[in-house]
Amino acid sequence: MLTFGLLSPNKGIENVIQALPRILSHYSNVVYMVSGATHPHILRREGDKYRVYLQNLAKGLGVESNVIFRNRFVTPREMVELIGAADIYITPYKHKAQVVSGTLAYALGAGKAIISTPYLHAIELLDDERGTLVPFDDPEAIAAKTVELLGDDTARHAMRKRAYLYARDMVWNRVAQKYMKSFERIYNERLRNPRATFLAQNTEKTLDRLPSIKLDHLVRMTDQTGIVEHAVFVVPNYPEGYTTDDNARALIVAILLEEYGAGAPTGAADLASRYLAFLWLAFDPTTKRFRNCLSYERQWQEREGSEDSHGRALWGLGTVLGRSKNAGWRGAAGRMFELAVPAAIEFRSPRACAFALLGLQEYLDSFPGDRAALSASEALANRLLNSYRSYRSDDWKWFENGLAYSNARLPQALIRAGVRAGNEEMVSAGLEALDWLVAIQRCEVKGHFVPIGSQGFYSMTTEKARFDQQPVEACAVVSACLQAYRATGKGRWRKGAWSAFNWFLGDNDLQIALYDPTTGGCRDGLHPDRANENQGAESTLSFLMALLELRKLEEADGTENKL
Repeated sequence: MLTFGLLSPNKGIENVIQALPRILSHYSNVVYMVSGATHPHILRREGDKYRVYLQNLAKGLGVESNVIFRNRFVTPREMVELIGAADIYITPYKHKAQVVSGTLAYALGAGKAIISTPYLHAIELLDDERGTLVPFDDPEAIAAKTVELLGDDTARHAMRKRAYLYARDMVWNRVAQKYMKSFERIYNERLRNPRATFLAQNTEKTLDRLPSIKLDHLVRMTDQTGIVEHAVFVVPNYPEGYTTDDNARALIVAILLEEYGAGAPTGAADLASRYLAFLWLAFDPTTKRFRNCLSYERQWQEREGSEDSHGRALWGLGTVLGRSKNAGWRGAAGRMFELAVPAAIEFRSPRACAFALLGLQEYLDSFPGDRAALSASEALANRLLNSYRSYRSDDWKWFENGLAYSNARLPQALIRAGVRAGNEEMVSAGLEALDWLVAIQRCEVKGHFVPIGSQGFYSMTTEKARFDQQPVEACAVVSACLQAYRATGKGRWRKGAWSAFNWFLGDNDLQIALYDPTTGGCRDGLHPDRANENQGAESTLSFLMALLELRKLEEADGTENKL
C-alpha cells in the first residue's frame, strides 16, 4: 500500500496505520509505504513532530516493521517505480474541501486500485467504481476495504482497468490537443464575430476628452538621422532602418507642434530640423525623385522610391511652406518642393496623387498665386476626379476597384482642392466617397469605427477584411472628416472624426486602447485577439497627427469638443 506526497497532519496517515493490525491479521505480508518529505511550512513551524507521532503510533501498535517512511523528495523516475509497485494506492485525507490531489491523479493515470476518503476531487475521479471511498477518520472502514480488495483479484483488477481507461483523456498529449482545439475554436469565432476582451481604459464619459500631447516615444524613436521605422515593443528597431514615408509624416507632426508656439512640448523644433534634413538627404537632384528606404548604416536600398513616398515628401514639405514661421526651414523646403513637384504631375497612383495634392494645398495656403502650383494642383485633382468617375457606381463609390491603406486621404484631398478651386463637382464627389467610406467602416452592431483590415483589404470582388486594423487608417479618417466639417459646417463630420479618434482610445472591436499614455506611443495595430504591442513610427505619428488636428479644431472653436 502506498501514500506519497508532502507530509502534514491533514493527510490522515494515522488512520491507515491504525487499520494495519486488522489488515495484517489477514495478509501478513502487507507493507504500507509513506513516501515524501515533511511539508516545508509544517517543518518550519512544528519540525518533524507529525512524522515522529506516526512512527511512535506504528511502534505502539506493533506494526513498525510493516511501515516504511521515505523521508525525502523522490525523482519522477522513482515516483513511477513506487506507484507501479503498489497494489493499492490510498489517500486518507481528513478534509472534504480538498479540491485537487496531484498524487491521486498520478495513481489514477497509472491504473492503480485506489482507496480514498470522500474529499471533492476523489468523489469526482473515483466515481463509477474507478476506486472506492471510505468515511473520514475511519480505520475500520479502511481495513475492511483493503482486505476486501486484496481478497478479490478480479474486482481489484477491474477497478484498475476502469481507472486507467478513464485517465487516458487526462494524459498530457490528450490535454494539449484539447487546448489546441479550444484555441482554434475561439480564434475562428473571434474572426467571425469580434468582441471585447477587455474593458477600455477610457469610459464613455471620458472618451471625448483629448489626451495631453506626450512626445516621449517620438523622441525615443528619433536619432541624428531621422525617425526609425519600426520598434520592438517600445525599443527602436535600428536594423530596420528609416523611410522617407515616416520622416515626411514626422515632419508634418513637428510643424503641427510648431503651431502651438509656447504651448508645444520642448524639443519639437529640433525634431523638425532632423526630419527636414532627412528629406534633403533622400532627395536625388539628378532624378528629381525621393528615395525611400535607408539602412541604419545610411545606405539607400533603392535608386528611386515609390510614388507614395514622393507624394508624402511633398506633403511634408508643403506643410512646412504653408504653416511654419521658421524662415530657414521654409527656405530648405522650398528648394526641394519646387524641384520635386513636376515628377508628381505624372503619377498614376491615386494615393500618391492625393498625398502630393495635400502638399500642394498646404503650399497654396501661403502662396495662392503660384501658377505652377495651381496648375499642378488642378492636374492632380482632375486625375482623382476622373478616377472616381470611372469606378463609381451605386454600390461602389470609390476611386479604384479596391480599398487598401490611407483610404480617406483620397476624398480629403479632393474636397480640399475642390473648395480652393470652387469646383462643386470635386467637393460633392469627395463628400460622397467619404460618406460611403465612413459607412462601411462602422460596426454594424455597436456603431464604433472599424477600419478596413490590412489582411486582405477590400475590393469589388472580395469581402471586407476585418483585421489587422491599422492606426494610419484611423488618422486618415480623422483628417478627412475634419476637412469635410470645414467644407460643410455639418456636425456629423466632426462626430465621424471623433469616432475614428476614439478607436485609438479603446472604442474598437476589442475595447483595447491602442494609445499608450505611459510612453506617448501607439501600438501598431489591432489583431483579432490582441493589440500589436510594437510601437512603430507610423502608428505613433498617426496618433499624434490625429490628436493635434483635433486639438487645433478645439482651439479654433474655442470650446471642448463633444460627441
